[in-house]
Amino acid sequence: MDTLQLKPKVEASQSTDEEPLKKIFDDAMKIYDDIEKGSEPTNSNAVQKQLNLSVKSAIAKFEKATNLVSMTGMFSKNESLDELPTETLQYLLLPALLGSLSLKLCNQPRLDLVNVAEIYFRDYLQRCKDYGVTDLEVPQTSTPPNAVDRPQSEQAKIAGLVQTREAKIRRYKENKELQEQLSKLSKAMESSADEETKRAYFLKLLQSYINQSFEELSSIEQEKSILEYMAKHAGEPKPKERPRAPLKPVIIARDAVQKAVFGAGYPAIPTYTVEEFYDQRVKEGIFPGACTNIPHTTIQNTENDADEEERIRKERLVEEDDPEERARQNNMDEYKDDHRRGWGNRYNRS
Repeated sequence: MDTLQLKPKVEASQSTDEEPLKKIFDDAMKIYDDIEKGSEPTNSNAVQKQLNLSVKSAIAKFEKATNLVSMTGMFSKNESLDELPTETLQYLLLPALLGSLSLKLCNQPRLDLVNVAEIYFRDYLQRCKDYGVTDLEVPQTSTPPNAVDRPQSEQAKIAGLVQTREAKIRRYKENKELQEQLSKLSKAMESSADEETKRAYFLKLLQSYINQSFEELSSIEQEKSILEYMAKHAGEPKPKERPRAPLKPVIIARDAVQKAVFGAGYPAIPTYTVEEFYDQRVKEGIFPGACTNIPHTTIQNTENDADEEERIRKERLVEEDDPEERARQNNMDEYKDDHRRGWGNRYNRS
């Protein structure tokens, strides 16, 4: 049975040719904090260029610190969290810090940056789980390599969405409490930097970055699917849009007589009667077609028939010398004698 061989631990500050690990880490953290607190808009090339330089500088320092941590054999799976010195706890953050900075880089293939950041965040969560900082399982990728996709049922999809939402709400509440506790511990460290306060601060900081790493992995999973789809279909031609007929003005006439009048005045503009306009729109598929055999002139003919019936009824009443009809006509004649045509509202007449 093979035994795990551990490298002898070496102090990082022993080498005179290299900067001490603590100074490298503190300098990188200062740049990182400045980047996180930056409020300038990043839509200008000048700001993006400066931000990219700062991110690259911080990454270089954190990578150097990571190499020193690895050379000294600072962390081992055979150790527990209680066995780690307080000063070394902050170096557990290195993968999470590198993952966060990788996502801020510009002018590089985005899919490569996302893949690198995913490795860093998973490494950080696994390291925290190994040391007992968290008991949460490191999330696996939704579609592992060489895996066969199996369609999920609607119930499984809904259950997954509910669990994801509940986890996000829980992490949001936890992170809010952690930030309040970190703020108090940070102020306490300014007055008295005792060992217990510093250790509590670093542990809360580790838990805060655990929540952040879970959120980042969730976002990365969604972004990767989009980037992979875009890369797969990058060379495909875009589908051509169906040509649309240009809109043209149309004059609607009530009947053929009005159509002739308007058409003579606007020879370049198509003129339709109501029936012709409706039929044209039916052919173009804009209006629904007739669902019955009743012609479009049915409504107009019905109105004409009603007027004709009313005229015949009045003539019959006159012939029969109906007293009510005779009285109505006499009243109308007297009204016309006393109210000449055109005697309406003369208030605004000049």
